[in-house]
Amino acid sequence: MNASPLRSFATVQGIALTVGAIAWVGWARGVSLTEGVIGLGVLGAAFAAWLAWRKGWIGAWEVLMLEAGAAATATSALGMQHAHWVAKPLAMVFALAAVAEGARRAIPGDRGDRHRPFRWLAAALAASLAGDVFLMLRGLFIPGLISFLVAHLCYLVLLRRGVPWFGHRPALFATLALAVAMYTWLWLAGLPTMLRAPVAAYVLVIAAMAAQAWSRQRALATRSALLVALGACSFMASDSLLAINRFVTPLPWSPLLILPTYYAAQALIVHGMLNEGSRPASASTSG
Repeated sequence: MNASPLRSFATVQGIALTVGAIAWVGWARGVSLTEGVIGLGVLGAAFAAWLAWRKGWIGAWEVLMLEAGAAATATSALGMQHAHWVAKPLAMVFALAAVAEGARRAIPGDRGDRHRPFRWLAAALAASLAGDVFLMLRGLFIPGLISFLVAHLCYLVLLRRGVPWFGHRPALFATLALAVAMYTWLWLAGLPTMLRAPVAAYVLVIAAMAAQAWSRQRALATRSALLVALGACSFMASDSLLAINRFVTPLPWSPLLILPTYYAAQALIVHGMLNEGSRPASASTSG
């Protein structure tokens, strides 16, 4: 972003945080303590994201992605369905904007092979966006599952670039062991017959994606690669919680467990990939 848009962004963010804090004070008086804490959590997440941007750690689009993710989490937990339908897709829209800005900034005018990593990252986020929409709607679990399967396949291809396949064998064995254990638990808990094959494929692919992320981290040994690997683990945690909540036993306040780990996963992967091989973006150049 240029200086003028950056100043405008800082101003708008400051006003939004101030208005949000004032609104929370009035709103929290009429709700339960738990609901008040959830609302305060949204403000805290927004302030932390804004502060990270001010310090030059993340870009402006990443701030908006995290804020939308926090809003999606809170609106789901509080049963604010219509607001949730807006906030949840917005998070991935902002993530896609961050990738577009990162591609433009990193390789202006280049449409060749060097652009492909950004395309795979964008494809993974677009598939995640589709999965988010499908999973918000009744009766569309399988399309949602397939969308996220495609997303993880895109991530798997992305994480293979420049490094060997599964070069960290302990990580591969660990993720596969966790995948087998989770699938066995779901099967014994009564996983529907029609879902056994697609869930098995999904569990295998996400385990492979996480293993490849750690293989990449071992090969590159960079902070950005570590963030991506941690994001992959967070994705596994989020999907495991989702599966337990859906097929084993309902988890109390499940959105507060599933969605933060999901958005942390996407944010870590996006930030890590956008900053791989480069110094951390400063507030004057971040998108």
